[in-house]
Amino acid sequence: MADQTLDAKGLNCPLPILKAKKALKGVPAGGTLEIEATDPGSVADFEAFCRTTGNELMESSVDGGVYRFLIKHVA
Repeated sequence: MADQTLDAKGLNCPLPILKAKKALKGVPAGGTLEIEATDPGSVADFEAFCRTTGNELMESSVDGGVYRFLIKHVA
């Protein structure tokens, strides 16, 4: 189970990324943030976000139009 969950469903780029960036500030180093989004562009966005910030994209999946991402916060 994630340390924190972010509901970004219904939001379009770049809002899911911006909200995740803010939410990660409340996640301890080594902790995880789970994000649920409905924007198909969020798949590439979160991959790029993790690449540029150094955080780890541990899981990425889609179910019924809802994209789920699990990010490990690396301080």
